[in-house]
Amino acid sequence: MEPWENFPKVSLIITTFNNERTIGECLRSIFELDYPKNLLEVIIVDGGSKDSTVKIAEKYPAKVIVRPSNAPSAYNYAVKIAKGELIAIVDADVKVEKNWLRTLVKHLKDPQVGGVGGGVETWNPQHALPRCIGYDIKYRYDRLRKSSDAKRLATMNLLVKRCVIEEVGGFDESLPTQYDTDFGYKVTDKGYKLVFEPEAKCYHFNRPTWLEYFKQQLQYGKNTLKLYFKRPKLVRGDKITDFGMNLQPVLLAFIFVSVILGLTLEKARVMLCIAAFTLVFLLTYYVIYAMRISLYFRDPAAMLLVIVYFVRAMAWTLGGTITVLKALKADRGKDQNWLTYVS
Repeated sequence: MEPWENFPKVSLIITTFNNERTIGECLRSIFELDYPKNLLEVIIVDGGSKDSTVKIAEKYPAKVIVRPSNAPSAYNYAVKIAKGELIAIVDADVKVEKNWLRTLVKHLKDPQVGGVGGGVETWNPQHALPRCIGYDIKYRYDRLRKSSDAKRLATMNLLVKRCVIEEVGGFDESLPTQYDTDFGYKVTDKGYKLVFEPEAKCYHFNRPTWLEYFKQQLQYGKNTLKLYFKRPKLVRGDKITDFGMNLQPVLLAFIFVSVILGLTLEKARVMLCIAAFTLVFLLTYYVIYAMRISLYFRDPAAMLLVIVYFVRAMAWTLGGTITVLKALKADRGKDQNWLTYVS
């Protein structure tokens, strides 16, 4: 084991909002890290929780700040007051393994590496829905094992050089979600590498109910469209979110429009057949993909992903539609391109 004096000062940032069911375990795992306590600063920025999140957090030796804002704004604020040369970020619904930070830190000795992220496991696998959500996340992130560097990593499990965050201008505060994707590309656009270290594991508390999952994905859908107008090349997909995922909301929107036209216009009855064919194609795609993941993890329950994918596609479609409608409404009567709203 490397001597403690060779380890850098790390500021670990957590943003919270109504995370009372997970924040305690999250912080317990952080303060049990195999890392020198005098070299670890923990900053919690709460967005105005209505539950007991702040009271639970205040039981730990962390700096707790209540500052109503979205996550990227909270991160930017925390980075400004942080004292560490390295900035670690985990979600409030994540717990980490004891050697997590030490495993990540070693990669940042390379001057070409701007940040490093770890593997994602499921915190609550005893229930079928969160277990299957976890299978999907892990399967997608496992693709990074085959690459020498990544283009972006999730902020649920991330360690970045402070100077790199400052150089790229921090996180985009106009993206309440998907800001980590944008941040990753800002880092790699500057010529830095992002490294995926699967052995630095965190355990994510996946949404345990369908309603919670739908609401989460709805927010992703709203901000994914904003992100893609900012970075159009991302529509083609990457190792984490491939082109197939991006195409699904488009196909679902096409099905919906086709059904409306087919039911309202007699000359467009053929659109009902086209919609049915497209829906069968989409569901077949889901079944094949779910079977692949079911075999990968040797768990027949992963076939539940057929429904998960359909719910996600519906949420993304609705989220994207809401973003477009808001943009059009904001542009009404103004002499400007509506795309500026989503950029």
